[in-house]
Amino acid sequence: MASAIDPAPLGPDDVTSCRADGRSPYALRVRRIGGIWAVLVRINIKLPMARPHLPNLLSGSRLLLAPVSFLLIYQQHWVPAALVLLTAVLTDILDGYLARRLRASSTLGGLLDHSSDAVFVSATLAALASQQVITWLLPLLVISAFSQYLLDSNALRGQPLRASQLGRYNGIAYFVLAGWPVLQYALDLPLLADAWFGWLAWILVASTLASMFLRAQALLQLRG
Repeated sequence: MASAIDPAPLGPDDVTSCRADGRSPYALRVRRIGGIWAVLVRINIKLPMARPHLPNLLSGSRLLLAPVSFLLIYQQHWVPAALVLLTAVLTDILDGYLARRLRASSTLGGLLDHSSDAVFVSATLAALASQQVITWLLPLLVISAFSQYLLDSNALRGQPLRASQLGRYNGIAYFVLAGWPVLQYALDLPLLADAWFGWLAWILVASTLASMFLRAQALLQLRG
């Protein structure tokens, strides 16, 4: 039985060609095996080189999923929207884990991770706002708070991001509020009335404004 790397058996034409050139059929077979091994070696070399970029690729995938999420929710395709949401959450978990495991953490990777989170959750919240589930003010504030976060941290100049404790809690709450209605509609399980999502959105509006105020206050004190 041929092995996984064993080339196809030599055909009559191959044998005839070898005899005409004065070569042994086994020489051609060895050359074929050598060619296969060369390809495998090249692949094995390229894979480790690509591994450090894998976390960033996962983070960047959420930038592509953001408009997809918006369109699916806007058109009320709840099951596909839920699958996109779960995919985004999975990539958010894996990119950090792989970055630590592969020792590929970097300032650029952190910036891409947080940026893709902000874009995806803002697009999803905006889609929910288009369905009158939450207020439009929340996705606008999420983008504003993230912009302040970037500028305050000097992330655009290569500095590491500096998150506040309230900002971290808000980031988790954004994802929960964005995901809960989508999953609820997709599973047809009315655990909470839409009015609750509206009130939760207003609570997050208040906490986002508080986070922005505290960050601005801390920056003024630091410069003062």
